Amino acid sequence: MRYSLASSTWDDREIEAVDSVLRAGRYTMGPQVKEFERRFAEYFGARFAVMVNSGSSANLLAVAAMRYKRNPLMPGDEVIVPAVSWGTTYYPVHQYGFKLRFVDVDLDTLNMDLDAVEEAITPRTRAIFAPNILGASNDFNRLREICADRNLVLLEDNCESMGAVYEGKYTGTFGVCGTFSTFFSHHMCTMEGGVVLTDDEELYQIIVSLRAHGWTRELPAKNFVRDKDDDPFREMYRFVLPGYNVRPLEVSAAIGIEQLDKLGGLLAARRRNARHFVELFGNLDYVRVQKPLGDSSWFGFSLILEGCLAGRREQVVKRLMEAGVECRPIVAGDFTKNPVIQYFDYEIHGDLKNAEKVDNDGFFVGNHHYDISEELSGLKELLETCARSVSGSRPTLAECACQT
Repeated sequence: MRYSLASSTWDDREIEAVDSVLRAGRYTMGPQVKEFERRFAEYFGARFAVMVNSGSSANLLAVAAMRYKRNPLMPGDEVIVPAVSWGTTYYPVHQYGFKLRFVDVDLDTLNMDLDAVEEAITPRTRAIFAPNILGASNDFNRLREICADRNLVLLEDNCESMGAVYEGKYTGTFGVCGTFSTFFSHHMCTMEGGVVLTDDEELYQIIVSLRAHGWTRELPAKNFVRDKDDDPFREMYRFVLPGYNVRPLEVSAAIGIEQLDKLGGLLAARRRNARHFVELFGNLDYVRVQKPLGDSSWFGFSLILEGCLAGRREQVVKRLMEAGVECRPIVAGDFTKNPVIQYFDYEIHGDLKNAEKVDNDGFFVGNHHYDISEELSGLKELLETCARSVSGSRPTLAECACQT
């Protein structure tokens, strides 16, 4: 069979949107970006949206804004993060001189263990950066209580969880900033792209400035960064923050407008597939599946090997890939095992036993906007074959070929 990790959600509408931009002759950030930002903010119920060229850039600007706001985070301040997430959750925290404080994850939700979060807080802790993993929400009632009680800033990395809902509110709107990705394999696709949402006008204006060179050009005359003077010529190239060029293209925004119109249907299809996935895999004794809080948007389907398959991921993954099932580690597993960690100022709070389990025995397969019942049934048959081949006795890894 062929069970791919991701697939295109485009049709003629996106192609026509691209053509219309090319015919108009305006390719860099312009009216299409502005319209997409307006619609994106409206869809998710936020005051402001800033489109950028990737979800990674969205994380970069959200963290950077913490350094330049009133009462800023300062180098050496601690930011609590989970041990399981994508690299660009952590890189901006490091790049702005903040100390990463890693905590373990919950093995059911795959999000940060909130008991560990509370235990990890020190007098130097200033923020919590909370990714929502594979479409699943954190417990934001408790997270916001933790932050409010200790005057901590809450940021959300929502790049894997567009459309997830927790107690009637979209994820990506609980923190002071929430980030989104519109990369090919995600819930909606603009080729490359990302968005930062915020309700805070000061943060919005800082992010707008940082997005384009740190200048004042897109800001109003009176603003939170630096008020403009009366000379519009000089203000064209007035630099006030050490920014970047992470602007999106008009083509990406035009595609995004079409994708946003489809998003409800794309999410509904993913949730239908998820119901079937849980029916097939939710009660097996050799795999553990994600048990999300709220209404997950099911980026993909995670499986953590247990029972007779525990410790045999290499063989199982090899068998799946040979059979046409594409799979990947759950995000990056235990990120603290990656060599890049040598460059971070960091500390690990407690043990990371659940992140270790995810790292050793976890993987995920794709979800799609169309019916994948046959693919999921085929996946279950493959895993059952693997389990049967090792049940009863405990053969060596070489003997566990997991052959059908």
